[in-house]
Amino acid sequence: MAEIVTSPPLHENVKALRKTALNATHRQHKASMVDFGGWDMPVTYAGLIAEHMAVRTGVGLFDVSHMGDIQFRGPGSLAAVNQLCMNDASRLQVGQAHYSAMLQPDGTFVDDVVVHKLSENDYLIVINAGTREKDIQWVRKQVGHMPGVHINDFSDYYTQLAIQGPKAEATLQKLTDTDLSVIKNYWFTWGKVCGLYNVMIARTGYTGEDGFEIYIPSDEPTSGRVWGEVLAAGAEFGIMPCGLGSRNTLRLEAAMALYGHEISDTLNVFEANLGRYAKLDKPSFVGREALLEVQNTGGPKKKLVGLEMIERGIGRDGYPVLSLTGEKIGEITSGSPAPFLKKNIAMAYVPIEYSAVDGEVAIEIRGQAVKAKVVALPFYKRPKKTA
Repeated sequence: MAEIVTSPPLHENVKALRKTALNATHRQHKASMVDFGGWDMPVTYAGLIAEHMAVRTGVGLFDVSHMGDIQFRGPGSLAAVNQLCMNDASRLQVGQAHYSAMLQPDGTFVDDVVVHKLSENDYLIVINAGTREKDIQWVRKQVGHMPGVHINDFSDYYTQLAIQGPKAEATLQKLTDTDLSVIKNYWFTWGKVCGLYNVMIARTGYTGEDGFEIYIPSDEPTSGRVWGEVLAAGAEFGIMPCGLGSRNTLRLEAAMALYGHEISDTLNVFEANLGRYAKLDKPSFVGREALLEVQNTGGPKKKLVGLEMIERGIGRDGYPVLSLTGEKIGEITSGSPAPFLKKNIAMAYVPIEYSAVDGEVAIEIRGQAVKAKVVALPFYKRPKKTA
């Protein structure tokens, strides 16, 4: 499979950034571009707050083609996926997806993933952009030797678009004859979209809103055309092209984990509040024994919590979390103003004794201890649909 062509490096010692098929389209739309995990990606278009609010109240469009896609095919594919990932893929029906993670033997994270059951003996795992190469090497090392499974890296084959927000269904419905209303959350189907056949349409996303992710061929003309048609279809709902900045604040309001922040190879599943996805009744998966040991020896000693600022100040990534007596007890993993909630929020790991909801701590901001309180996660949960 062909690699996405990148521009030459500025000089010999600078590695060229990878580009999605929509790179020129983003630049034509005057996006502010940044280096994100070695990818040249849009961080904002009209502005982070405007994009965030468009997704919460209407609809937004994201290019998430930098994500990786690994396919497992063959009679041994279920066994391979179940050995590799902590959730139980045997419970999936064809056309269903679930959240999971690949773990180190000590129960910490290689990456969090979404597993899709395409058909019997055929699975697609979507992995994070910043860990693509590491993840693919891990997959081949752990299960590449297993019989009856063919593992293929299709990461550069797809342009993946995320259409997110309460008007996402109404927007995408204009472009397909597939009845989107019958696709449940974390289910998917194939249909004709923008004249393209056999497009995978998944009711998934990373914003805390309703929405869809569609997978189309990654050639530049097709990707640019579909991008434009989605924007035109959503114009009546105030659709906006959105960048990584608003994607981050949206997922933070929804308390969704980000690799390198809330999850990493130093944090285990129970600490991250993701134990419900670890199916310890499975006979085997990488990391299972370590998680059982944590479970059988009193559970985790620290926990991921939500924090809301009481006093004036913004807790940013990496800021120390203090007890009210000034002792450092943790560090913010993700922190920002929350545009929709109009609060300053953060997530952090703290010792279990400081994790009770409504307990008070402090955030060290420019040398000053600023009070915050522990709050239940998620910070934001989208309203349920009404008839």
